[in-house]
Amino acid sequence: MSKSFKSGLAILIILVLIGGGFIGYSVYITKKAGVARQTPANSTGNPSGFSSLDSETKGIKTKEFIAALYVTGTIEEANSTYNQSWLLSTINQLTSDNNNVAIAMYVNSPGGAVYQADEVYFALKDYVAKGKKLYVYMGPLAASGGYYISCPANKIYANRNTLTGSIGVISGELIDATELLDTIGIKIEAIHSGRNKLMGNFFEPITKEQEEILQSVSDECYDQFVSIVATDRKLSEKHVRELADGRVYTALQAQKLKLIDEIGTWDGMIEELRNHELMIPGCKVIAYRYEHKQSFRESVLGIISSIQQKEAASKLGIPSSMLEQIEKFNSYPAYLYK
Repeated sequence: MSKSFKSGLAILIILVLIGGGFIGYSVYITKKAGVARQTPANSTGNPSGFSSLDSETKGIKTKEFIAALYVTGTIEEANSTYNQSWLLSTINQLTSDNNNVAIAMYVNSPGGAVYQADEVYFALKDYVAKGKKLYVYMGPLAASGGYYISCPANKIYANRNTLTGSIGVISGELIDATELLDTIGIKIEAIHSGRNKLMGNFFEPITKEQEEILQSVSDECYDQFVSIVATDRKLSEKHVRELADGRVYTALQAQKLKLIDEIGTWDGMIEELRNHELMIPGCKVIAYRYEHKQSFRESVLGIISSIQQKEAASKLGIPSSMLEQIEKFNSYPAYLYK
């Protein structure tokens, strides 16, 4: 057995462990890396742009405003495009702000963790319970957890090229490396109490009992998802279960299935909010975005990780993209489209 192969294998195993190829708790230790960006949003163009257009430019002076809230990336505790604490804090702030009359939420997300998605869902439900309007505009992808957090909306808009739906659950993605370890002569022993304590580890095959345990977790989360869609979209549970097989739908398909309300533009949605729902034609729009500021330490660690990944892939004779996918394996129940 060559030293280079064993070295590559060791790196692979470390990446597997980091990637979380087993069910467990994910702990994120983060510093304050983002800030709320509050800027007058472009109300007449691309939702990613900004302008200074507000109520005063139309001759109507009012303190009331629509919050353009941007939710992008995978829904989890924190990553480069998403931050749970920031999002919940922003929603709570808007809920208690008497000058805020509506949220126009732009969603571009494949979904993410069940826990975090449900927290956002309830925060938005509280917002709507205050009598404020919540409109959702779906960007390129608003799938699984991205659709889940859209459900409290008074109205859901989608771009004609949006993909949405993917109503389903991943309870965990597991790796069984027992044959590989036997081949190269590596034996791992773990001292533990409780026969299912190490459920899903990569050095033991999963048992029938463990499959049933994980399936029960998945089924419970799935039932919760179906119930939320049925209740908030005013659909029968039978109808939702028929369409909720995990697939994504085009905007037109989703509209026919009553998963969304309208296919249109961001501008059109804002104008409907202003002129028909709020009856404030010149209501200003202020954008709220999470901005991640990468630290020097994060930058260095990212470079090191990339080098190690490519080195391991090269020594093992496999594409580096395969290791990237292993690192992205879920170690927690997720409403996630892949």
